[in-house]
Amino acid sequence: MTAQLATTTLDIRPMAPNIGAEVLGIDLAHPLDDATVATVRAALLRWKVIFFRDQHIGPAEHIAFGRQFGVVTPAHPILPSIEGYPEVLPLSSEAYATQDPGSEIDNNWHTDVTFSLDPPMGSILRGVTVPPYGGDTLWTNLVAAYEGLSLPMRRFVDGLQAVHRNAIPSAAAAEIDSELLAQFLKAARRSVHPVVRVHPETGERALFVNPFFTESIVGLTGSESHRVLHLLYEQMLKPDYIVRFRWAPGSIAFWDNRATAHRAPTDVQASGFDRYMERITIAGDVPVGPDGFTSQPA
Repeated sequence: MTAQLATTTLDIRPMAPNIGAEVLGIDLAHPLDDATVATVRAALLRWKVIFFRDQHIGPAEHIAFGRQFGVVTPAHPILPSIEGYPEVLPLSSEAYATQDPGSEIDNNWHTDVTFSLDPPMGSILRGVTVPPYGGDTLWTNLVAAYEGLSLPMRRFVDGLQAVHRNAIPSAAAAEIDSELLAQFLKAARRSVHPVVRVHPETGERALFVNPFFTESIVGLTGSESHRVLHLLYEQMLKPDYIVRFRWAPGSIAFWDNRATAHRAPTDVQASGFDRYMERITIAGDVPVGPDGFTSQPA
């Protein structure tokens, strides 16, 4: 991978063995040439999440950068956008709080908008107001997590499907702004996705469940579903598959939503600082499993 990226002027610096790389030598305030776009896309596919520093841009440049990699979607299927930019989702620590840190599986881990039939291909998050400490975000590589399962377990989950819904775990819901929560839950949205999806660009297989939006596995009893999902969540949260990113003003994260889950910070409110970010998403396709199952409305 390093040899391929060396054909351009960009400097790709991996941050962990399985996931995450910083991209240096780029200015996102201006359009990128085709070679640079190809290099950034290759880095995204290889490292699953890539980071850019010192990019002091506004919503318009943010959207323009995203459009070089696909169709930028409306900000969110349910939640409001910022004024004047319907593609940009505001994320404030004052509105979005975290759940009980003592929960058995940290249900703040999620893949974006998986309750939709065609979840985003990627998300691009920009730090606007960043606390001087705390507020880190974590990502996990769901391809590596899948490949770390035993062969019999991979064969088992390859043929499963799961229901995803726009619900909020009760512990998290208790601390989210009531008006925002009501808006999120006002319309039920459910989709059935393969538990393992085949990446449409790389052909890799990735786990495609997450503690926030996955409700149950189709065809299993409630107890069976809980145990299988718990096992998969434990697998995806192994430290070897995770990268941690410390934000600074002007930092940007671009992740492959088809092959990652991420965890928003749980320590911002305790520190007394606000954290304000803006996110756009790039349109994705309908997931397909190794057995050919294509996601369906629930």
